[in-house]
Amino acid sequence: MTDTKINSVNDDEIAKFAAMAEDWWNPNGKFKPLHKFNPTRLAFIRDNVKRHFGIDDNSQPLKGLKLLDVGCGGGLLSEPMARMGANVTAIDATEKNIKTASVHRDKMGLEIDYRFTTAEELLKTHKGAFDVVLNMEVIEHVNNPKEFLQTSLQLLSPNGIMFIATINRTPKARALALFAAENILRWLPPGTHDYDKLVTPNEIMDALSIEKSLKITGPIGVSYNPLFDKWSLGNDTSMNYMVVAER
Repeated sequence: MTDTKINSVNDDEIAKFAAMAEDWWNPNGKFKPLHKFNPTRLAFIRDNVKRHFGIDDNSQPLKGLKLLDVGCGGGLLSEPMARMGANVTAIDATEKNIKTASVHRDKMGLEIDYRFTTAEELLKTHKGAFDVVLNMEVIEHVNNPKEFLQTSLQLLSPNGIMFIATINRTPKARALALFAAENILRWLPPGTHDYDKLVTPNEIMDALSIEKSLKITGPIGVSYNPLFDKWSLGNDTSMNYMVVAER
């Protein structure tokens, strides 16, 4: 398995998100795209977790499940996961993100175990501990993405399910998801994403191939329709996409 001494943290990426940390919960701020994307990815996670574990409950479908949110940022996914009943542990390598998330958690009266740490460090004490692992919009910001995913797999329980969401490394994504979104539409500060650090579906499949028995679903395309101002799932993986890995 992967060497847990490998460090996935990229200092330049940490600095970027530290500078934006206070804006996480502003729906019209620097993280506006994630706020708009959240309903689509929340439904996707919920529906796949219910299917994987055979859950019928619609009020708190994640009740009792141990969930890890890797690269949780300000908690935009962690909070709704907790409301769905999950026992949430959320980690981030940017200390300011964890502070912002913790303040908002307390304001909302939720129970979420926020930790300023990395997947590699958590693995030392939590190997195989989580029923659900979320790697949503984080892999494009780490060093050694292959090793990072393999570390995440080691945090997953023997019957667990892991989600990965990211931006594809394609000319279309460079033009629209990066240049247009950051420099024309100003959805994100310029330089938020580095094209060379984007990860393709084949690279994710290669990282996951370390475990031959995994059931892989995807890549599943995620597209934005500017006319309706909404995100939806589909077959176009040339920009955003998601992958599900199940044991």
